[in-house]
Amino acid sequence: MRAAPFRALLKLFAIVMLTFPVRADTAATPITLVAFGDSLTAGYLLPPSAAFPAQLQVALQARGHKVLVVNAGVSGDTTANGVERLDWTLQTGADAVILELGANDALRGVDPKQTRANLDKMLSVITATGADVLLAGMKAPSNWGDDYVAAFDAIFPELAKKYNVALSPFFLEGVALNRSLILSDGLHPTTEGVAEIVKRILPDAEALVRRAAARKSAVQ
Repeated sequence: MRAAPFRALLKLFAIVMLTFPVRADTAATPITLVAFGDSLTAGYLLPPSAAFPAQLQVALQARGHKVLVVNAGVSGDTTANGVERLDWTLQTGADAVILELGANDALRGVDPKQTRANLDKMLSVITATGADVLLAGMKAPSNWGDDYVAAFDAIFPELAKKYNVALSPFFLEGVALNRSLILSDGLHPTTEGVAEIVKRILPDAEALVRRAAARKSAVQ
């Protein structure tokens, strides 16, 4: 290409760039929301499309949010298991995290002090990455006694306050004691049960995504 036509082309390109400046469209970049939990997140005995992360993604997208909800749930996981795999899970990057662990600790009667220590460590790691967090609270079964229940149930609001993260007080609210929304094992939600969980947690999840989007936009 000869110099004169080339300079003319560059001039035209500069005019176009000034008229229509190119900028990063942060709104078009999906927020990566990692749902990190146990079988309640993984979708025990449910098809992938019926699991909590999938249903939550559909609900958030229906409300106009550009978000990818990653299913990082592993059935049977305790908070100790969560500590072991957290770093690996976060390697791919997370703008926001819903932390849903502790149910298996309560079912097994794990010392609440250990559960607290594990959740504390995970919250420390997650918040250090800059990701926004929604902590999903759990309730201990009454068969362990009043002292255990009091110690366990206090973990979630106290840690949410310590790390200044959002709290959904009880992940299974409206589902745990409703037999029509629980599988025959008496523990895990049906597809409709998951839908109820999503319905109840959606306002908190929306707020989480908005915070993550605003923070992400501010640094780009």
